[in-house]
Amino acid sequence: ADPRLLHRTVIEDLGLGRTFLNGMDGPARDVVGRALAELALLVGRIEFFDFRQPVDAANSFVRALQLAEEAEDSLLGAAILAHAAFIPGWEGDREGSSDRLAAARSHARRTETSGMMWAWLDAVDAECATLSGNTNDALNLINRAESHLRNDPSLNKPEWMDWFTPARLAAFKGNVELKAGQIRRAENTLSSALSGSPPDDSKQRAVILADLAAAELAQKRILNCCERLAKALDELTRQWYATAMERIRDVRRALRPWQDEPCVRRLDERLYDWRTVVNVLRS
Repeated sequence: ADPRLLHRTVIEDLGLGRTFLNGMDGPARDVVGRALAELALLVGRIEFFDFRQPVDAANSFVRALQLAEEAEDSLLGAAILAHAAFIPGWEGDREGSSDRLAAARSHARRTETSGMMWAWLDAVDAECATLSGNTNDALNLINRAESHLRNDPSLNKPEWMDWFTPARLAAFKGNVELKAGQIRRAENTLSSALSGSPPDDSKQRAVILADLAAAELAQKRILNCCERLAKALDELTRQWYATAMERIRDVRRALRPWQDEPCVRRLDERLYDWRTVVNVLRS
C-alpha cells in the first residue's frame, strides 16, 4: 500500500473515532479507545519510518499513549513507548532512548507479556545502543532477545504486533554484527533473515539488502555491493520506505572511492532516476 494514502486514511479514521469516543463510557469506551490507540501508533510508525518526520511521529506516539492509558492497556502502552524510543535513539541519544525503554519494560511487567514482546523490546534497545556506538551492549541485548524466543517458543503476540518475527530479529542481529565489525557473521545472519522474509515484505527486504551491500563493501566486493543495492532499489519500486533508502544512500556514499567503476555508474542511474528522486524529496 502507498504509505501516503494509508497515512491519510488512518488519520481520517482516527479523527472520526475520537468523535465517537467522546460520547462513550464503560467497556465500549475501552474497546474503541484501544482501537484508536492502535491507529495512532500506526500513524506514528508511518511518520517516522516511512516519512522520516520525527516531530510528527512524536506527537502521534503521545496521542497513542494517552488513548492506551484511557483503555488501561499496559502492553499497548509498552509498544508505544518502545516506538517512541527510536526517536532519540536514531539521534544517538542513548540516555533518551534508555529512559523510554525503561518505561516500556515497566508497562510490560504490569501484564502478561510473551517472549516475542520481550525479544522485540531488547531488539529495539540493541538498535538504539548500536546507533550510539555501544555495540557490545547491543550484542548482549540481541543475545537476550534470542533467549526470550528460546524460552517461549510459542511465538504468541498480540494481533496488532505485526512488525516483529524471528526473521526480523535476525535482521536486527545482522545489523548489530555489521556495526560491530563482525562482517562474515553479519553476512550469514542477514542472508538467513532475507531467506526468512516473505516475498511481499518489500520494506524489510530492502533494509536487509542494503545491510548485505554494506557487508559486501566491507570485503571490497564492489560489484556484489552494487548488485545488492540494485535489488534493494527493486524492492522500493514495489513499496517506498524512507528508512531503507537512508541505508542505501549510506552505502552509496561509502562507494565514492569507486564511483568511476561501471557498476557504480549503473547503480547511480537507478539511484537517481526520476521516480526515486521524487520519492526522496517527498519523504
